Amino acid sequence: MVTLYGYPPCSTCKKAEKWLKAQGVDYTYVHIVESTPTKEQLAELWKKSDLPLKKFFNTSGQVYRNEGIKDQLPNLSEDEQLELLASNGMLLKRPIVTNGEKTTVGFSEKSFTDVWG
Repeated sequence: MVTLYGYPPCSTCKKAEKWLKAQGVDYTYVHIVESTPTKEQLAELWKKSDLPLKKFFNTSGQVYRNEGIKDQLPNLSEDEQLELLASNGMLLKRPIVTNGEKTTVGFSEKSFTDVWG
């Protein structure tokens, strides 16, 4: 089963949902702010994404910018970065889509076609 971690007002999440529906992919929607993945869940998602951990940060978000996280990241261990991500769902780039075997972060039609198509 596919799980999509999203934020309802997010236009990128809406595009991902539309794509998944058009492809007939069944998924469970999880509100990324109300049910933010735990540090342990994020560690698993990260391992299955083949992406650097910094790609999980919503660098265009207000929390990221207001908290000066860009300047903090180079000094944080991976464990501390995972803790930070788990502390606030608004820090997470979205959508995060996983089936337990693989994970994508963000939305592009090409990556979704490659992974979920």
